[in-house]
Amino acid sequence: MTSPTRPLGGSGLKVSSIGFGCWAIGGPAFRDGNPIGWGKVDDDESVAAIHAALDAGVTFFDTANVYGAGHSERVLARALADRRDQVVIATKFGNLIDEDTKHAVGRDASPASIREQCEGSLTRLGTDVIDLYQFHIGDYDPVQAEEVVATLEELVAAGKIRSFGWSTDDPERAKLFARSPHCSAVQLHANVIDDNPAMVALIESENLAGINRGPLAMGALTGKFTPRTTFADDDVRRRFDFAGKEGRTLEALEQIREILTSGGRTLAQGSLGWLLARSPAFVPIPGIRTVEQARENAGALTHGPLDDAAMAEIDTILAGLNLR
Repeated sequence: MTSPTRPLGGSGLKVSSIGFGCWAIGGPAFRDGNPIGWGKVDDDESVAAIHAALDAGVTFFDTANVYGAGHSERVLARALADRRDQVVIATKFGNLIDEDTKHAVGRDASPASIREQCEGSLTRLGTDVIDLYQFHIGDYDPVQAEEVVATLEELVAAGKIRSFGWSTDDPERAKLFARSPHCSAVQLHANVIDDNPAMVALIESENLAGINRGPLAMGALTGKFTPRTTFADDDVRRRFDFAGKEGRTLEALEQIREILTSGGRTLAQGSLGWLLARSPAFVPIPGIRTVEQARENAGALTHGPLDDAAMAEIDTILAGLNLR
């Protein structure tokens, strides 16, 4: 089916206005013994979820080499084996991985390593070209990042990638990449509770797509969690502090629940609708592991953005909670 689309910055590519975040389908992975994945997954269900999203009009899939230490890219390749020409694929680099031990084993953004990481992702994704290649080290030295940009432009010239971006919440770092002709996007944290006005201003002024990570606050904005929710030892969400930030998110969500669920939306669809209304450059990428989640999140395409009155009311309520 066709769905509402948004431009991927100045790349010439168009993507569905809601994407599919592939971190969760990577399965368990670790860094220094700590979980950086979402726990055990069923690969067959992951493939079915990708197919369900495709059938519902989702055409943008965002992954990374470090998700499941390569496993997310391999699952995505399996699911898209005969549908590659229907989708736009984004992945990320900067983290070194050991696929056998499922560990992130360091960070490297030297030219040789970037080229090697790109070849690894191309192989795992089963594709000849990556549509959006994103730098995954958000706090990288801006001076050294000039060399990263030069290497990425070489990969564009070689036909390995179509465009690139940086996953960072620092406008100055994002602006450094934006000067390059083939930079099309910045991946930034943003959701209805945690707005990011400085980055919104940057992406809109630089004609970049704003790929929203954390659009559902790792599930907290779906209404499924309570302060007593616990997670498995191999789930990155075990670090949630329900007495602090996550607890504040759940409390705020209750204050705006009625607005988000207007027009028959679920909480997840309302939260995604807020992002679609927040900026025409935004492309939220909610994490998805099941067919049910894929269909629910894709339903936000049908409901579309929240209207101006709802946006204003949410801002007023959250300002009263000192969240604006």
